[in-house]
Amino acid sequence: MIINYSERLKKLPPYLFVEIDRKKKAAIEKGVDIISLGVGDPDMPTPKHIVEAMKQAIKKPAHHQYPFGAGIIEFRKAIANWYKERFNVDINPNNEIYSLIGSKEGIGHIHLAFINPKDIVLVPEPGYPVYNTGTIFSDGIAYFMPLKEKNSFLPDLESIPEKVSQKAKIIFINYPNNPTAATANPDFYARVVKYAKKYNIIVCSDAAYSEMYYDNQKPHSFLEVKGAKDVGVEFHSLSKTYNMTGWRLGWACGNPKVIQGLGKVKDNYDSGVFSAIQEAGICALTSSQKCVEDMRKIYQKRRDVFIGELGKIGWKVNKPQATFYVWAKTPVGYSSTATVSRLLDEAGIVCTPGNGMGPSGEGYVRFALTVKETRLKEAVKRISRINWKTKKCAL
Repeated sequence: MIINYSERLKKLPPYLFVEIDRKKKAAIEKGVDIISLGVGDPDMPTPKHIVEAMKQAIKKPAHHQYPFGAGIIEFRKAIANWYKERFNVDINPNNEIYSLIGSKEGIGHIHLAFINPKDIVLVPEPGYPVYNTGTIFSDGIAYFMPLKEKNSFLPDLESIPEKVSQKAKIIFINYPNNPTAATANPDFYARVVKYAKKYNIIVCSDAAYSEMYYDNQKPHSFLEVKGAKDVGVEFHSLSKTYNMTGWRLGWACGNPKVIQGLGKVKDNYDSGVFSAIQEAGICALTSSQKCVEDMRKIYQKRRDVFIGELGKIGWKVNKPQATFYVWAKTPVGYSSTATVSRLLDEAGIVCTPGNGMGPSGEGYVRFALTVKETRLKEAVKRISRINWKTKKCAL
């Protein structure tokens, strides 16, 4: 039998992080002591009180049935209360929140609610690959907005051609940003709202890293800005905030019509988020946030150690104010992929090539601070032993 993949599937680029994981496993099989700074998966466990809440919740027979729909109302109320306390934004739990099987799932599905063939989706690059893959699956056309250091890694909305803006249906923004670790202020969000209203574009704000900040510099929510709820929604995840990546729990909130559209897609694709996990999510959002503060302190110390050590050996790195990523310029004369290859082959270090997340990422690599300080120091020692003046590979 001949198996033919769909044209949509053929258009997909290789999923970057799966490929990184494959290379890491291959090196481990060869006996290499790998220091993995590639995929952004927290190395710390889910806080004990959240795990305990899950243990108790899973015993309840009511949670063993299909959950269906937007999520249990208690979870949505917990989200609304958290939003009010954290951002001073009022969210109606009845029609402005939809539970997600992780924010990635919602980001991937929202295209199907609003994008017709050849509609344009404005996608930041370098950026999270799902913004583009969701566009491909919906037969839309991605218009890539470069994120450049000279613009503080913010998209230049004024440079988008008029004919593109007129055909665009969705714009994705992501702050704190993956991979650049940049943050956005309310003035930027106000410009996005104005732009979206002018061209009738839905704004999808990915705020998965909003609680991973340093030096008490709390990131803003897109929904804090006047008029934001008129034009868009925000995606959140418990994955990074509470070390719950494997649990797959998040939400979308904001404009009720946009939420309703996303909900219609989800109702036809899945049967909702396991209710016991939602109950654990309630515990996470309503309990003491000391565990989150403790996590931030750990990552901040790791950031300071890693950047400090890299600086000593001549690497040019901006100190991130949020996320657990370090966006570092490659050594002079090296592409992103060549740098990553040498780091893996000669130092046993896995990291992400900047150009793998978009052409504007060329000349950078992304390190994830998801190992202990001792391993970060060891990583820099290994990097210092590489003779970057001698080119041994070029990909």
